[in-house]
Order: sequence, then structure tokens, then C-alpha cells
Amino acid sequence: MGQLNLPSNAKVYIDSAILIYSVEAHPDYRELLRPLWLSLQASEIEVISSELSLMEVLIVPLKNNDSALVNDYRELMLNGEMQLIPINSTILTQAAQLRATTNLRTPDAIHVATALNTGSTMFLSNDRRIRQVPNLSIIVLQDVLES
Repeated sequence: MGQLNLPSNAKVYIDSAILIYSVEAHPDYRELLRPLWLSLQASEIEVISSELSLMEVLIVPLKNNDSALVNDYRELMLNGEMQLIPINSTILTQAAQLRATTNLRTPDAIHVATALNTGSTMFLSNDRRIRQVPNLSIIVLQDVLES
């Protein structure tokens, strides 16, 4: 099993998969992601995501009437430690450009555009399709796990 290396002062963008693996303690990724949250708590890194992530992670818990899980997500995402970036016209325009030039799906294009607009130094995901984006350091969890 590989190890997640997070440089000090990194601005780490995370997509909804990372939030799901963390909050729901996915057995394959729980230990791999621990340094991310410890570094955030120690103020060694910034963790950033789009407000879109909040919608994405709440769908299944709301469908299952799992209010405890909804609260767990809200506590992690809205406690002020991580930054949730609002979707705006600049991000949507850049996401449209990404959709026009890559085969990213709309939510992924919004995530990538948000990461680029915030100056994120790393993009943490488990979606290998995102690797096609230039000028962004993409870390795919499964690749780290297999290294």
C-alpha cells in the first residue's frame, strides 16, 4: 500500500468521492486518507472543494433517510476547516471550456474548474478520467494504493 504525500502549505482540492470515502470510512481508503485530515487539523494544508460536493454526497443519505450520515457530512464540510467554494459564472465558463475540449462530465468539469480557479496545487480524486487535464497535479487514490 502506498502513502499519500502532502507537501506543507499544499492547497488540496478534493472531489465528492474523497469525502464519501472519509465520512463513510471506506475500508480501502480510510488509512490512506488519514494524513489529509490530520494535516488539515494541524493547519499544514488547505482542503478545498466545490459546494457541488455537498449536493453530491447528500443524495444517498437523504434517499435513505439517514439523518446521522447527513449530519456527519454537514459537520465535516461546514465546520469551517475545509473551504467550500461557491459555483459562479467564471467557474461555469471554465467548466464549459473543459467540457468542450475534454471528455469530462459536467460535474467533473465544475470540480476541475473550481480547483484551477482556487489555485489548488493538488487534485485528489479516484477518477482516472480527470488525469487528462493539463496544468493540474492529479492524484488518483487507487494509483497511490497500488504503488
